[in-house]
Amino acid sequence: MKLGSKPGLSASAWRGLLVQAALAVLAALLVGELTGHIGVGLAAVLGALLLRQLYLLQRVLVWLQGDRVDLAPDAGGVWGDVIGLIMRLFRRKQYHKRRMRQLLRELRHSTAAIPDGVVMLNPAAEILWFNRSAGELLHLRNRGDVGLRIDNLVRRPEFVNYLREGDYRSPVVVQASDLSEQYLHFQIVPYGAGQLLLLVRDVTRQAQLEAMRKDFVANASHELRSPLTVIAGYLETLSQDEALEPGLSGPIQEMRRQALRMTAIVQDLLELSRLEAEGAVPRGEPIDIGALLAQLRDDLRSRKTLAVEVRLAAESTDRLVGEEAQIHSACANLLENAAKYTPTGGVITMRWWSDAQGGHLSVADTGIGIAPEHLPRLTERFYRVDAGRSRASGGSGLGLAIVKHVLQRHGGSLQIESEEGRGSTFSCHFPVSRLLPAA
Repeated sequence: MKLGSKPGLSASAWRGLLVQAALAVLAALLVGELTGHIGVGLAAVLGALLLRQLYLLQRVLVWLQGDRVDLAPDAGGVWGDVIGLIMRLFRRKQYHKRRMRQLLRELRHSTAAIPDGVVMLNPAAEILWFNRSAGELLHLRNRGDVGLRIDNLVRRPEFVNYLREGDYRSPVVVQASDLSEQYLHFQIVPYGAGQLLLLVRDVTRQAQLEAMRKDFVANASHELRSPLTVIAGYLETLSQDEALEPGLSGPIQEMRRQALRMTAIVQDLLELSRLEAEGAVPRGEPIDIGALLAQLRDDLRSRKTLAVEVRLAAESTDRLVGEEAQIHSACANLLENAAKYTPTGGVITMRWWSDAQGGHLSVADTGIGIAPEHLPRLTERFYRVDAGRSRASGGSGLGLAIVKHVLQRHGGSLQIESEEGRGSTFSCHFPVSRLLPAA
């Protein structure tokens, strides 16, 4: 490899330095030959060369410490190439620095234009930066609040628990204060080395619309219950009238069936409204799930129209602590749902077991199954996989929504597994804190 072959260091500079050194050594030898002191002359010349290099090195160090590229020392040879390479690196650094500043400026301008609030947090949940929208929504000050923990400034219990639990898969909606009608939507997104990005959105309008919807459903259901009860009563009386014309018997029976179906829908809507209105998580009393499932199994077997086998596997004697009426409703809805979609000769299996993760209750059937694209929406109100079949079976489309709300109020979750043509399994999972060993 030749000298000066590396980028920035010219071969001519190295050759010039070697030529200077050779000439200096030759001159020292000639002077030493004439004076008779070759070693002294050679040492003097080499010392002079060394002093010159040290002088140039000192000038370069002073120049680098001053951080002024326009005051570069005038030096030729290798030192000139070194200074030139340093200047190129400095200019490249300045370019990237200006580019980074431009990108940061554009990022700040773009985030400032976002209507949602953005707050950058370090792993200790301390504020690193926030945009204008976050400052307005959370009442943050530009300098005074940077470096403070976000939960010291946003002290709503729901947000504090959300931040500390560390499970950021689902957002949380929080009322800004007890005296405010403003609602804020918080979503935390982890990034980098333990850093957090907090997204804040004003959802007051959506919260008000949701409250209006719940009030409307609750009020409408309550108002419909009384007239439906009267209509169903009169239809039942008419259906038992022996003087009724034979041609009217069929229509009246159909009217009665539809009235009963509407009554069931209203009752389910009222139950959903009660579940949504009860904010506190119920503690309840210990429930013998095995006995509850046995009772539901016997009730289902007593139906004359049922042509399926119902099995029960109570593998745990642990009690479930909760509100028995709500747990009974959830189990009944799951069992009713399985009975509707299991054909003649099929099997429904109810199972209750517990392990280190908590208590588990499942209802499995050998019915028609559900396509994968429908599974995420099954717990939505009135959602039907097959609307025609559901109406024929008299379903309200609210059973799974009730199950979901009951489980949420008890700290549980619903898992749905299904395969078309082979059946479905609905599993309810309860936390360990809801279990109580049998006495």
